[in-house]
Amino acid sequence: MMMRHGKKFYNKYQNYILFNKNIIIAGTAALIVGIFFTQFYAQYNKNNFLNSIFTLSIEYAVYIPIFALFFYFDNKSRYVDPFSGEKNYVNIKNDLIKLFTIFSISEIIFSISKLSIHFQLMQISIEPYQASMIGSFTAWFIFLIFINFGAKVVKLFKNSNN
Repeated sequence: MMMRHGKKFYNKYQNYILFNKNIIIAGTAALIVGIFFTQFYAQYNKNNFLNSIFTLSIEYAVYIPIFALFFYFDNKSRYVDPFSGEKNYVNIKNDLIKLFTIFSISEIIFSISKLSIHFQLMQISIEPYQASMIGSFTAWFIFLIFINFGAKVVKLFKNSNN
């Protein structure tokens, strides 16, 4: 009985589960690289604000390509016409616009949260790697709420049963 409900839940929210999985995998990779970078950078430059900005930039350089790759692999069947086998550029374009919209808003929220938390923690002499981790986890929590709400609003997965 429990397995049936779990499977039903998964089928209903599969697109959102995979979407969040991709965000979490990409975010984890970015977090790990960011932690090492912020600690390394702090050894050579004591400017906490620059450390926060450069760490955020490095995290985005890791996060965006990984997320895009995983999202494409999880959703590539949506972008191929089942009858002709050709790419459906209308679906690709529509999803890119939707993704750009929800990520733009959510990433602004993430960036402001991450920068301010990371910077403030370093100002009170928290170790750089700890400031990066705490800032990232807090900003990711806020980001996940907004990105999922945005995906629902723009109907990113309109063809699913959500």
